Amino acid sequence: MEALSQAEAFARIRLLRSPNVGPVSYRQLLHRFGTAEAALAALPDLVRRGGAGYQPASEDRISKEIQAVRTAEARYLFHDSPDYPPLLAELEGAPPILTCRGDAALAQRPCVAIVGARNASAAAVKLARMFAGELAEAGYVVVSGLARGIDGAAHQAALAGGTIGVIASGIEIAYPPEHADLQEAVATQGLLLAEQPPGTEPLARHFPSRNRIIAGIAAGTLIVEAAPKSGSLITARLAGEAGREVMAVPGSPLDSRSQGCNQLIRDGATLVQRTDDVIELLTGFQGQPRSVLRETMPGWELAPEDAGHPADIAALLTTAPVPVDELVRQSGSSAGSVQLALLELELAGSLVRHAGGRVSRS
Repeated sequence: MEALSQAEAFARIRLLRSPNVGPVSYRQLLHRFGTAEAALAALPDLVRRGGAGYQPASEDRISKEIQAVRTAEARYLFHDSPDYPPLLAELEGAPPILTCRGDAALAQRPCVAIVGARNASAAAVKLARMFAGELAEAGYVVVSGLARGIDGAAHQAALAGGTIGVIASGIEIAYPPEHADLQEAVATQGLLLAEQPPGTEPLARHFPSRNRIIAGIAAGTLIVEAAPKSGSLITARLAGEAGREVMAVPGSPLDSRSQGCNQLIRDGATLVQRTDDVIELLTGFQGQPRSVLRETMPGWELAPEDAGHPADIAALLTTAPVPVDELVRQSGSSAGSVQLALLELELAGSLVRHAGGRVSRS
């Protein structure tokens, strides 16, 4: 990759911060127009075809964001940068731009995510420390979300060997507040990553996005303790959709905090009880997990020949999520022309993208 010019780096940040531009549409715009500067110039016309007016993010807003990143002693990681996490880059919905503090080289090493309940039992916290410490000693980088309970225990135990913290706020905001010192330790001794721009508070809608980063960076995700319908189970499902190992520690069916792990094992996650079990699963991981939670969904590129011909798919879309490949099948159009139609609808604010390559009307 050639070094980005300052103008193109600025344009990339501005493109991603513009209304209705998400990770998928960002990549499609770059693929189609070659540069973010060219994509920004083309946005108003693209959105006009979708039936709406459009105003990209202001230059002043981006200038202030860049200054805030510098003030936080952080820096940007672009999706095609050599130090962008390689496994994360494989995901269709990977963040095109991250802000980071610390040693980005940690993400190039074998990574395993450890997540679990915030209100974890004492036994589960002890287990998380054991797994994290022993995995770090074995050369693995432990990834987690800096939450209370299992996440915090995993980071603390792996700090000396290598740990990556992914947060749902801006890079300079510590959450929960009692983990401010731990977050700073991760940022200075490990690697701290944030997708949200500086100043963003950790709102509930940001946590699923954070969870997909945790799952995407790691070859496997280990859930130590989790209740049904918890954020940890979302991380596990996202790891399964990404084609990664999903592992869970079984627990007593009498404890609600174990029901999520037991459910995952029933649904196809691999049962693990010792660190050696995790290492055995991840050694030589080549993208063919033994866990069978979900099959990955196919991705589609925007082909040059489809550049001016969006498919007519409006009648096929409802508020119920449908796989993109089903739209391709039912419309009889090429994958690229369907993606162009979806891109125009998304930029106009009429489309929502969901996990697993599915879309719906907003």
